[in-house]
Amino acid sequence: MSVIGRLALRNISEHKSKTIIIALFLVFGIAIVILGNSFLESINRGLEKDFRAHYTGDIAIAIKPERGTIIDIFGVTTTNISGEIPQIPALPELDRVYQIMKETDGIADDSKLISANVLVAHGEEMDFNDILNRDDLGFDDIPISILWGVESESYWDLFPDLNFVEGRYFEPDTDEVIIDTRVKTAFESLYRKKLNMGDKVLVAGANTNGIVREATVVGVFDPPDVNSAMFQIIYCNPGLARSFADLTYGSGIIEELPDSIDLALGSLSEDELFGFSDDGDMDAFGDISFDGDFAFEDISFDEDPFAFDDPFAFSGDDGFDESVLAGDVDFDAILGDTSRRDELNRTDDGAWNFIIAKVKRSGQADRIVAELNERFEAEGLNVQAMNWKSAAYSYTETVEGIGFIFNLLIIILAVVVFIIIMNTMTVSVIERTGEIGTMRAIGAEKHFVRRLFFTETLMLTSVSSVLGIIIAFIAMGIFNSMNITITNSIAKMILGGGLMHFSPTVTIIGVTVLVALAGSILSNLYPVSSALKITPLKALSKSDS
Repeated sequence: MSVIGRLALRNISEHKSKTIIIALFLVFGIAIVILGNSFLESINRGLEKDFRAHYTGDIAIAIKPERGTIIDIFGVTTTNISGEIPQIPALPELDRVYQIMKETDGIADDSKLISANVLVAHGEEMDFNDILNRDDLGFDDIPISILWGVESESYWDLFPDLNFVEGRYFEPDTDEVIIDTRVKTAFESLYRKKLNMGDKVLVAGANTNGIVREATVVGVFDPPDVNSAMFQIIYCNPGLARSFADLTYGSGIIEELPDSIDLALGSLSEDELFGFSDDGDMDAFGDISFDGDFAFEDISFDEDPFAFDDPFAFSGDDGFDESVLAGDVDFDAILGDTSRRDELNRTDDGAWNFIIAKVKRSGQADRIVAELNERFEAEGLNVQAMNWKSAAYSYTETVEGIGFIFNLLIIILAVVVFIIIMNTMTVSVIERTGEIGTMRAIGAEKHFVRRLFFTETLMLTSVSSVLGIIIAFIAMGIFNSMNITITNSIAKMILGGGLMHFSPTVTIIGVTVLVALAGSILSNLYPVSSALKITPLKALSKSDS
């Protein structure tokens, strides 16, 4: 061992109290950082494995969102405040998008998806008092769900791991649904009624205006991963889902009124609206006139319009149609021809929200996403390809937010720890001023003294890092062996899953140790530099005093 090494070991052993203080800060700081980052790594790994295998695939393609808006397979996240909850728009130019996908190497299988949010209810009509009047209900007791309309054969080929508890898949072109066991449990908890196969339920859109449909429950399934962070799902035929996703022929049409119709009543004065012209006509409504007898269109009265012997005995001369009171009027005819309205409200059989795809090799997903987006941009298509993380933004954003908060706390902790270490080392260096002066007096150069202190720091940090890693692995091993899980849906979504687990990696350990070494060296710079500014003579005189 070199002279500097032997001197460093001797100095560390001679200053036991300060060495122990600094070492403890480093050991527990390193252990906490490794534990925290290993937990976040476990969350990210679990989310990626679960969502890519069962929900998002490797790639999702959707319409390109507007500024301030993010679209994922669960809905629309927006900063644009309005009175309505935004819907996921239909994927435009579907045939052209498919053609580009087929021309792109690396894509294995694909399917299509419609996404909406719904509430499942019991009875002949929706009654929210069932929820409002129950103080004992938690979030898990309310049968709110994500409704996915899927392209049956291709979707089940893409995601074949559905675990049926009872029942079967829905038949094509029916209003049959298969539901998550959590939806069934919440339904039975809320309505205190057993939900059996073949029972009919009401499905109400959670983000649409009064859309309610009756559906038949034909299957119940468990999530592929019991600890999944994924919210509860209902699968159905695309035709049913389109009603709740607002995928109608009229959803994207805005019809303008003819220029000949002037609706600018706000620009008229009160006299213009309700006053009369010289010829007895109302200024704003010329077709309503008075000419002696009171005449309102085809209904006319004598001088006293209310002078009836029997106020409810109208004759033909009175201008009142007796069939109104008799109930013989066809009120549907009042609306006129509604065929245009009915056509625009009909669901668009070719509309979809997403194309979901898996790639042949998972490592190529990001490259394929970039390649698809280049093609879409070149073709002028208003669509975008997303990787699994963007397609599951509602979940990954939460996990990334937790990671940001944790790393912020770690930075604050590191700053505090290194300030304490720097202060401890400053005191140590000041106490060793005489030793520094002696070394300088017998010919030691400044760089020799600096190397000595840095060697002591590296030795102390290295040993502390090893101890911190050992403590972290012991703690992770004990915790992982306990298989702690959570069942609350909200907690699962926030924490990225129900299984509490640590997954350390070489990268996490290596980066943590390097940061600890760099921080220790930086915390040593100031005290050593200050000590070296003292001349040997002054240092020796301080030592004698």
